Amino acid sequence: MSTARQAFGELGERIAERWLRRTGWRVLQRRFRSGRRDIDLVVEREGTIVFVEVKARRGDRFGQPIEAVNWRKQKELTKSAQVWIDRHGRAEDSYRFDVVGVLMTGDRVRIRHVEDAFKVARPG
Repeated sequence: MSTARQAFGELGERIAERWLRRTGWRVLQRRFRSGRRDIDLVVEREGTIVFVEVKARRGDRFGQPIEAVNWRKQKELTKSAQVWIDRHGRAEDSYRFDVVGVLMTGDRVRIRHVEDAFKVARPG
């Protein structure tokens, strides 16, 4: 990944983090790494732990940012979240996956927060 692209992604994560804090979320961890995979943000509010994937775009020519979280990315996030839960989880907490899209066009920033963006299939 290019340095400019990585810097843009990090800017999107900082914007999303600031927005989440303003809406009452407490950041537990930034960029949790599990092998080659990572979770952009792990946040908590009222006993709910949320694994947040942040997608930032400079425009919507290639679709909305949140559309980039496909099944493959969901599978990676699920694996990383399980590692986080194994290390830090508490039985009384509930967990979910959210996606925050950050769309930057000119000097305008739009944020779209999709709560409970996808479900994890449980073996059964």
